[in-house]
Amino acid sequence: MKLYYWSPFFANVATEKAVVNSIESVIKFSKKKMTPYLLDVIGEWGSQKKKLLHKDILIKDILKFKLIKYLPKYGFIKSRLSYITVFLFSIFKLHKILKEEKPDFIIIHLMTFIPLFLLLLFNYKTKFILRISGYPKLNFFRSFFWKIVGKKIYLITTPTKLTSDLLCENKIFELRKIKYLPDPVLNLSKIKEIRNNRESVEKQVSTENTIISIGRLTRQKNFKFLILAFKEINKKYPNLNLFILGDGEEKNELMSLIEKLNLKEKIFLVGYKKNIYEYLKNSKIFILTSLWEDPGFVLIEAGYMNKTVFSSDCLNGPKELLENEKNGFLFKSNSKKDFLSKFDEIINTDKKLIFEKKISFKKKVKEFTLSNHYKILNSLLTKNEN
Repeated sequence: MKLYYWSPFFANVATEKAVVNSIESVIKFSKKKMTPYLLDVIGEWGSQKKKLLHKDILIKDILKFKLIKYLPKYGFIKSRLSYITVFLFSIFKLHKILKEEKPDFIIIHLMTFIPLFLLLLFNYKTKFILRISGYPKLNFFRSFFWKIVGKKIYLITTPTKLTSDLLCENKIFELRKIKYLPDPVLNLSKIKEIRNNRESVEKQVSTENTIISIGRLTRQKNFKFLILAFKEINKKYPNLNLFILGDGEEKNELMSLIEKLNLKEKIFLVGYKKNIYEYLKNSKIFILTSLWEDPGFVLIEAGYMNKTVFSSDCLNGPKELLENEKNGFLFKSNSKKDFLSKFDEIINTDKKLIFEKKISFKKKVKEFTLSNHYKILNSLLTKNEN
């Protein structure tokens, strides 16, 4: 069985990790019954190719040059222009590959309009699987397009059960095609390897006084809210500091805000880090302030690292993962008042209850291992449920 993975991206996103981990799970557990290929559409995998090939991941280049070098990554208008460019350069190449190579399945994660547009126009022997990556915004155009092309899609997989419910309620696709497939967030062998290759962290990082937040510096992650809320936290708990790991289009704006609030000695933007586990291990609390997540990769990783997790109740992942605060703490999304109130609650919560939440969450996140992902994926691909 031949599987192609389609997931072009401009900057580091959590889906990138999910795609690689999914392929690794197939290689590791399928016993060569399945052969996965990673489609390098615009050169997005170029910097990782040696590492991926070392893992026996097969890569197919869509273009003969790295288009990504010439595409702007940030900004709404610029990113849309980049998307159009990718569409024009890749659509005929992808059509040719699907017609000539006839893979059994193509699993599409990002820039899904491109392969789905082809599916709408042509009939292929390849079965298309739409992987919902992140919380789907069901605007008129997307809902209309999905309903039309949905008749030809083989399966639609979602990262959370709440998203499955959302699609079912809105009757976007046939109910029998919508399947829950947890992301392969936790590559346990890779985590062990990364943790063994310890990176030095800043001297201010400690389990007694460090709050950690991780994610791309974009509107979705809502770091501006976190920085403004931390100003109030700093007044009451001056021993605490905040480390934000990640890079993105709001970096300069966030740096200016930190300077304006005179918090340069308390809030640290340390950029993108491959080894987030060293920071998580040496922190007191992990905070996620996102406006939407599905499911929230760093939340899962923080849970695996036995951290106290504090998240917004945004759609969809955090609410499902934390199970009504059984596994951590939730605050009303974008509410500074509720955030500060809940933060006080965390600081004053009995250590035994904190420990119970950590243990409960660690059990929950095991749902997101490579082995469990493959087990469910394999059942979807090998059982003809249509």
